[in-house]
Amino acid sequence: MAKPLVAIVGRPNVGKSLLFNKLTGRRTAIVEDTPGVTRDRIYGECDWNGREFRLVDTGGIEPKTDSEMLRFMRRQAEIAIEMADVIIMVVDVKTGMTAADQEVAAILKRAKKPVAIAVNKCDSTGGVNPDVYEFYGLGLGDPIEVSAVHGHGTGDLLDYCVANFPDELQTQEEDDRIRVAIIGKPNVGKSSLLNRILGEERVIVSNVAGTTRDAIDTEFANTHGHYVFIDTAGMRRKSKVDDAVEHFSNLRTMDAIERADVCLIMIDANEGVTDQDTKIAGLAHEAGKASIIVVNKWDTIEKDSKTLDTMTLEIREGLSYMPYAPVLFISALTGQRVDKLFELINYVADQSAMRIKTGTLNNILADATARVQPPTDKGRRLKVYYMTQAGVKPPHFIMFCNDASLFHFSYQRYLENQIREVFGLDGTPIKITIRQKGDDEA
Repeated sequence: MAKPLVAIVGRPNVGKSLLFNKLTGRRTAIVEDTPGVTRDRIYGECDWNGREFRLVDTGGIEPKTDSEMLRFMRRQAEIAIEMADVIIMVVDVKTGMTAADQEVAAILKRAKKPVAIAVNKCDSTGGVNPDVYEFYGLGLGDPIEVSAVHGHGTGDLLDYCVANFPDELQTQEEDDRIRVAIIGKPNVGKSSLLNRILGEERVIVSNVAGTTRDAIDTEFANTHGHYVFIDTAGMRRKSKVDDAVEHFSNLRTMDAIERADVCLIMIDANEGVTDQDTKIAGLAHEAGKASIIVVNKWDTIEKDSKTLDTMTLEIREGLSYMPYAPVLFISALTGQRVDKLFELINYVADQSAMRIKTGTLNNILADATARVQPPTDKGRRLKVYYMTQAGVKPPHFIMFCNDASLFHFSYQRYLENQIREVFGLDGTPIKITIRQKGDDEA
């Protein structure tokens, strides 16, 4: 289920990044009293009254500019607006409503999305600042006084956002289709693979426009099952824009990963695993998505009896944090082994959704702790009382112990390996949460 997306927009230097940091609780966005510091879309995770959502910060929108940098920043902001469920427009009470504010408001009206006007720099408490009333002239509803520095008014702002999110029941539509995101850097063959898939054993093919995300999902069915393929633009490595600004547009890819059940991580066989590949695969891993490493352009490689094993070893070393993901060598151009993708997709999707009974888990736990004693520290030994499964996609296990500080990462990895040895759970990461006996959350 994709989390709702809230975009923070406005002209430069009104405090967007400071508000972003306040709402996410982290100093993620660079804050400096200079227009144009935030040039790319930066995103974070938020929670308000139990409703989780994503927040994206954008560079300032300059409606009329001859600067290549500012045009780039505007396009980044427009992409965020297109994909957002709710928009926060930040304005500055100290400078008042400007012509640039009015032009930004005109852009937002055309987007036809719920918009909250956050009147920033209302740092004093007490009565309503009379200067706030001026922003009714934007024609976007009631302004909300906020202070990005002190946090005043952010509760009212978040209440507005949550009230305008899509209905949770609508976002949790249950069906038997497996959503598959094809991710990777540019020119690795993502679109070629999708075209190859749609050209073979086609039963149902239709283009379904994404709701508010400006994405085209492709529905497809064959004898293996029903699928929705989410094609993504390639995530580019860092490049130069004007003054050596580093940027890459990855919010669309993040959105695709968020909505997917399975991620196909495409690697170019001619290049092997690059730094950009590790970053892209890491996004799927951190999101807890079932994944398959798809090595494309295998037909262009000169091979001998050791080529496959050598390349597999290189991939395992380059993506060492996801040893669970199966590797498949294909050629989107010739169709070599593309038909094997569907069996793998079904398999890893089932593994990611696997549920294990608590009794069975604790039998494995008892056997594992008997074979390898839990660690000790200063004469105090870790005791793992029991474990249970809390969720799926990915499988989430909670382990209860006497002292969480004694639960060393290496022993946690050992127990994870014991679970995998019995149940497989191939193609999916595993989430393990440690709880001390007596914790409120227990």
